[in-house]
Amino acid sequence: MGFKQENYYNSEERIWYGKPERTYFSKDQSIGEIIFREMKRHPKLIAQISDTENTILTRQELLLNSMRVASFMRKMGMVQTDIVGIIARNTTHMFAVAYGCFFNGIAFHSLNINYDESTIKKLYDITKPRVIFCDGDDYEKVKAATAHQNVIIVTMRNHHKDSISIDEVLATTVEDDFKPARLEQGINQTLAILCSSGTTGTPKAVTINNSHKIFSYCPLTIDDVQYTPSSLDWVTGLLTTVTSGVYSTLRVITDNLFDPARMLRMIEKYKITWLLQPPPHLAMIANCKEFDEAKLQSIRCYMYGGSRTSIEAQNSIRSRLQTDCMTMVYGMTEVGIMAAINQNFDKKPNSAGRVVDGMKIKILNEENETLGPNEVGEICVNNGQHWSGYYGNPEESMKIKDSEGWFHSGDLGYMDDDGYLYIIERKKDMLKYHNIMYYPTEIEQIISQMPDVAEVCVFGIWNQFNGDEAAAAVVKKPGSQIQAQDVVDFVQSHTDVIYKQLNGGAIIMDELVHSANGKTNRVGTKAYFLDIKDRN
Repeated sequence: MGFKQENYYNSEERIWYGKPERTYFSKDQSIGEIIFREMKRHPKLIAQISDTENTILTRQELLLNSMRVASFMRKMGMVQTDIVGIIARNTTHMFAVAYGCFFNGIAFHSLNINYDESTIKKLYDITKPRVIFCDGDDYEKVKAATAHQNVIIVTMRNHHKDSISIDEVLATTVEDDFKPARLEQGINQTLAILCSSGTTGTPKAVTINNSHKIFSYCPLTIDDVQYTPSSLDWVTGLLTTVTSGVYSTLRVITDNLFDPARMLRMIEKYKITWLLQPPPHLAMIANCKEFDEAKLQSIRCYMYGGSRTSIEAQNSIRSRLQTDCMTMVYGMTEVGIMAAINQNFDKKPNSAGRVVDGMKIKILNEENETLGPNEVGEICVNNGQHWSGYYGNPEESMKIKDSEGWFHSGDLGYMDDDGYLYIIERKKDMLKYHNIMYYPTEIEQIISQMPDVAEVCVFGIWNQFNGDEAAAAVVKKPGSQIQAQDVVDFVQSHTDVIYKQLNGGAIIMDELVHSANGKTNRVGTKAYFLDIKDRN
């Protein structure tokens, strides 16, 4: 599956442009209207298979369920300014809830199931949902977090005695002339509210609008079989939900924690063609014992992004694919879709790729001056569309998006002479040892060369005399006998500068701490490291 990329660089403006975007749908159509029409066009196609719940839904069945959910909300008297809450796994009827919201022009605010009661309360105090769809396992937590609000709670499974079950919702009568609602604010109206990564504190409520950009970069067909482990609280989960509806694909879902062995079995069983996952999952697949015997011939698009992964893991998976279809992507939740795609791994293996259609990228220094090729600064992205900001937080919205429409990513990087983007590090991850600046990834790249290392996370430990002393948490490969001191010694032998030594030490972990979307959480891993050190 190819993305044709044609970029150009304006040397006077020092801005890199993707080619003008194209759309095959009327621009005034909402995503809900498009999906409604496409579902009616292909009623007999299988829309969804749950590998964990052993359920199958045709597009006709999924459409009817979605209309029932939409009708339930209409009978509640909900209007387009209302919000629906979602905090649930990828279970059988979850996507009828999403499509029901799309049909009504009502945005949902989706949170991750791992959020604690305090975080749920803070976020839902902002958006104040009228109804929340959650798993029965999380009912008590959600109920406690929203006890001060007048919220109806619907459970998706393992139903609580005090909740409404999704089965009751799906018994709602649908009017014969049911139609999706026209958007009162057009395509600038909010489609969904997701969460920022939360690695720097309480997540922010990120609005995503009805722009067709969210699906225009995914050339899918009815022959495709899609899978992503992401749930609806991440933009990758939203992207897959939208594209499977728009392009009439078959979507495979699971509601369990990510299991690389299970995913490999699913690829073979369902002939999955389209994958989207975070890099840590990619590393887990490449290092699991079932990988050598896995049959991956069906895959024609393997996308991953959101954080770094080793060249070794990427090459391991590429060597097993029938076609050169691994694609690294770069984007921001706030932008609503990827901003760069790398389709030239062999020549640019460490690059996040070139600018996608309809996007612009520039690099800024500390004085907010634009930089040219090969100059490192903050990556800024312009998608040329309206953004409603962080819901209920105009101050933070103005910090990330300036008056000229540029999103300030907080990522440091540069564009090379061929217009390929390279990510160096998050600005906030920059460390100083004796006032010498360095980045954790520089040391992670050294440690990743060790044959026994599966994953690594490096961070700074504050020392009142030295500043940030580098420390590492390492996950070893199965069967390895590697010790923490081996990691420290390896780094010492592979760099001759003191500030890049593991002056803060190292530990071996069974698993790194990850954010809810699968990204390595540097803050959380560091907290675990400090806790272990304190106890020892």
